[in-house]
Amino acid sequence: MKAFAVGLTGGIGSGKTAVADLFARRGVTIVDSDAIAHELTRPGAEAIAAIRAGFGTELIGADGALDRAAMRRLAFADPGARRRLEAILHPLIRRESDHRAENAPGPYVILSVPLLVESGVDRSRYARVLVVDCTQDQQIDRVTRRSSLSKEEVLGILAAQASREQRLACADDVIDNTGPPQALEPQVARLHEQYLTLAAGRRMAS
Repeated sequence: MKAFAVGLTGGIGSGKTAVADLFARRGVTIVDSDAIAHELTRPGAEAIAAIRAGFGTELIGADGALDRAAMRRLAFADPGARRRLEAILHPLIRRESDHRAENAPGPYVILSVPLLVESGVDRSRYARVLVVDCTQDQQIDRVTRRSSLSKEEVLGILAAQASREQRLACADDVIDNTGPPQALEPQVARLHEQYLTLAAGRRMAS
């Protein structure tokens, strides 16, 4: 793992992607665990055989990829099944994330991990934890407007995630996304300079 890695997290609809994009525009490498999970569960990808062996064909779509809607239903209905699925996916995601972070150019890297708090913050892995924060009403509004999910489905997802208070308790840094989109830019600019300084100090001390 790169010496200075920032763990970026936030609940569904909080604005993680918008924040990650602003860091990426500054040349920061973003290692996105959700994107890696999608890659690992494409037709014929590394995780598919293990999922099929563990769950049969109920989570495999007609195209041979993971059926993400079926996975979501199962995860909320059966916590034990969700943990079994996570036991398959999480080690593979972590291995690939570490590989990409280690080979990323630049003084620091951002690992975007939606369930960072839920899975336990490994402080040997992250120099800083950055939480994108907004109200639950804003999360519900944003997700229902951008997706086909109903308010009840979004509430179910929120209930399975860490609370706002739990995330903020783990945060070293917070980006406030309760305001307009343009309010993100100065916050990211400030944190980028802070991380450059901290990463330089870490390199000098090592």
